[in-house]
Amino acid sequence: MARDISTVGVIGLGTMGAGIAEVLARSGLDVVTVELDEAGVARGRGHLEHSTERALAGGKLDAAGRAALLGRIRYGTSLSDLSEVDLVIEAIPESLELKADVFAELDKITRPEVVFASNTSSLSITEIGVHTTRPGKVVGMHFFNPAPVLKLVEIVKTVVTEPEVVTEVVAFAERLGKVPVVIGDRAGFIANALLFGYLNHAVRMYEQRYATREDLDAAMRYGCGYPMGPLALLDLIGLDTAYEILDTMYHQSRNRLHAPAPLLKQMITAGLLGRKTGRGFYTYDAPDSPTVVADGVSSSTVDSAPPRPVSRVGVVGTGTMATGIAEVFAKRGLDVVLRARSLEKAQASVARVQKSLDKAVVKGKLSEKDASAALSRITPVTDFEALADVDLVVEAVAEELPVKQAVFAALDEVVRPGAVLATTTSSLPVIECAAATSRPSEVIGLHFFNPAPVMKLVEVVSTIATAPDVVATASAVCAAVGKHAVHCGDRAGFIVNALLFPYLNDAVKMLEGHYAGADDIDTAMKVGCGLPMGPFELLDVVGLDVSLAIQRTLYNEFREEGFAPAPLLEHLVTAGRLGRKTGKGFKDY
Repeated sequence: MARDISTVGVIGLGTMGAGIAEVLARSGLDVVTVELDEAGVARGRGHLEHSTERALAGGKLDAAGRAALLGRIRYGTSLSDLSEVDLVIEAIPESLELKADVFAELDKITRPEVVFASNTSSLSITEIGVHTTRPGKVVGMHFFNPAPVLKLVEIVKTVVTEPEVVTEVVAFAERLGKVPVVIGDRAGFIANALLFGYLNHAVRMYEQRYATREDLDAAMRYGCGYPMGPLALLDLIGLDTAYEILDTMYHQSRNRLHAPAPLLKQMITAGLLGRKTGRGFYTYDAPDSPTVVADGVSSSTVDSAPPRPVSRVGVVGTGTMATGIAEVFAKRGLDVVLRARSLEKAQASVARVQKSLDKAVVKGKLSEKDASAALSRITPVTDFEALADVDLVVEAVAEELPVKQAVFAALDEVVRPGAVLATTTSSLPVIECAAATSRPSEVIGLHFFNPAPVMKLVEVVSTIATAPDVVATASAVCAAVGKHAVHCGDRAGFIVNALLFPYLNDAVKMLEGHYAGADDIDTAMKVGCGLPMGPFELLDVVGLDVSLAIQRTLYNEFREEGFAPAPLLEHLVTAGRLGRKTGKGFKDY
């Protein structure tokens, strides 16, 4: 590196500032911290002592290492304490006015070659930098919370940032053991620009009473493998912080999807800021505690009604979903009648179930006896009449409405009255299937996730006509086969796809706008937000054609400008680049 950085200043000792100070001291750097007053210093010192005590207890630090780390940190209440530092990182509250004042003051105190970095997550680095005489030496250095744990750092350059400054700050971040991505100066940068639109959408769903807080969070944890659900994550971030980030993003993008949901403002006004106040979307046993306690807020949108008994199930279809669902039921002791268009297809489907069961035996997840018993419970048939006496039928044929409607019309003719008819559709209106029958009150959506034997989530989708005891039956069946049911109404995308695909579409628009590359965007979301896959990896796995169809369905239902499919997605599909299945998508395989 061109400049030797051995002492770093940190301004602000809140959660982020204290975390950044710990990261710096862990790397052997001397740290000079500045807070407003002695009370702020005491709080910051408390954060550091508590965090390093946890690291000590977890075996990630020994007593001598902890003492040395804490010994490298000095505390003060005056910016003049930073006169000799080699780099300054600012981590004060998200106010442009406050940050501008601090940077203007720093400019007079520090040496001319010292680089200023702001940890802002949403404000313009350009607007902060113009308050100094060295805007070319001002960058964003956005750490993620908790800073000692999360590896991502977004390095934000402006149109006037000196290239060598960017190079040096990137090398410095790597020296700290972080994964830097370099991006331009726009609200939200990569991670927050993609994350907060999704979080805001979840708040709107909750506000509209489309689904409970528990079901919204469980849907994204079990359906997408996210480490936290959106509302629990908002409580962790702080609702006031989330509001400020969304408001800043909206004023720059004018995208209505970034306009903070009104409920956020109401909760902030009421002092419900999340974990830090002990109450947000959930209630916690104390301020700053992660432990959720019961608060009397209903965790169910479902009327309690006695479920109908189910011991015999019909499955219509022979694709991946149909065979997976048949396996799920058979393994849990239910008799399954698997209906196919031909005996060959039915037998091939049963053979796929056997292959899956054999794999489970090899892995020690199932005994040979249980696998054999499960397989013996599946009866392949070709006639709809063979489904006459089942208690529940699950349709899992092609995702085309006329095909599904023809199946439901046929089932209506032969299946006994009182049996529940379910569709596994992921995007079509359940009511359209129900309308093909003379018993719409007995039709429901049961959206299993792929692969059905592995994925825990099932979205239970009620139409305006579904009877309460049919909903109760669907819930009871999910519980009986070891699935986690979440409940929602019959509208495009249900919960998971309605939250997931606009986020994926936003990522495509970000790439399309040349703001960041696909690899950097994927890295930001995996490393910064703990997601199992980046958006482009996921799009290539799902299939770009499937993703485009879902995005079009969402746009046609909600007529929301921000849901319009990104032109780049349309072009790739037209060009036949559909993802992994064709060997080329956003990436080449």
